[in-house]
Amino acid sequence: MEEHKNCCCHHGGEISDVEARVRTRTDEEYKKLLNRLNRIEGQIRGVKSMLENDAYCTDIVLQVSAINAALNSFNRQLLAEHIRICVADDIRNGKDDTIEDLVNTVTRLMK
Repeated sequence: MEEHKNCCCHHGGEISDVEARVRTRTDEEYKKLLNRLNRIEGQIRGVKSMLENDAYCTDIVLQVSAINAALNSFNRQLLAEHIRICVADDIRNGKDDTIEDLVNTVTRLMK
């Protein structure tokens, strides 16, 4: 695995491609993503509390909308870094199948 230390996305071992894909992130990137997820988790707990405390429906709906926006923002950040680093490196290295993988990912996100 040491040979992949500077590589963004790589395949390890003899496992299928989907199971073996991994991504080495910088400490800073990891902390930013984890902080976002922790905030989203807190928002979800807040909605659960609102439901348990019989909050007004539209207040809950607005909070769920904020959670959706936060998840979309998380996805955008993750996908942007994937394109900037992983996809760009793969294209430079002649791995054109990465483009099809990206197209499939974006297609699934837009459903």
